[in-house]
Amino acid sequence: MNPAPNLVLVGPMGAGKTSIGRRLAERFGLDFVDADLHIEQRSGATIAAIFEHVGEAGFRERERAALAELLAGRGQLVATGGGAVLGAENRRLMRERGFVVYLAAGLDSQIKRLQRDRTRPLLQRADREDVLREMARHRDPLYREVADLVMDTDGLTAADAATRLALQLAGRWQINGAAA
Repeated sequence: MNPAPNLVLVGPMGAGKTSIGRRLAERFGLDFVDADLHIEQRSGATIAAIFEHVGEAGFRERERAALAELLAGRGQLVATGGGAVLGAENRRLMRERGFVVYLAAGLDSQIKRLQRDRTRPLLQRADREDVLREMARHRDPLYREVADLVMDTDGLTAADAATRLALQLAGRWQINGAAA
């Protein structure tokens, strides 16, 4: 058993972090927090607008601050953005303050799930498949580095994935009873 104050989901765009996370949070009685939505609410701007005005570096700084704030708490399921693992400080915080689950998704699944999505700044290009492939090459080792558990979401609905993940977590994670 690996106790931790929070449950953290990492993985690429389209892996199901938000849709699976909401169901899992409800099942475990955790507060669900989408880190990207938290950043938008705090800054009063969409992720796309943040990227447009301060670039990816400015967004990553906001992301680091948001994760530090969120992970200082307990009893939460935090669905991170796909690039949250890029920062060494983010990875350290996730490992220290959460049980981290890497929701893996293959390229075909990502393309299918993201085909209508026009909100993600890093995918606003004609070569979306190449972008996703390159992100996976860089990020997969970081997801694996931080993960306590890896689960493939290919071919699963969000409900089925949440059920499978809940069963896997039952024997591996419990919320840490210590105060934050």
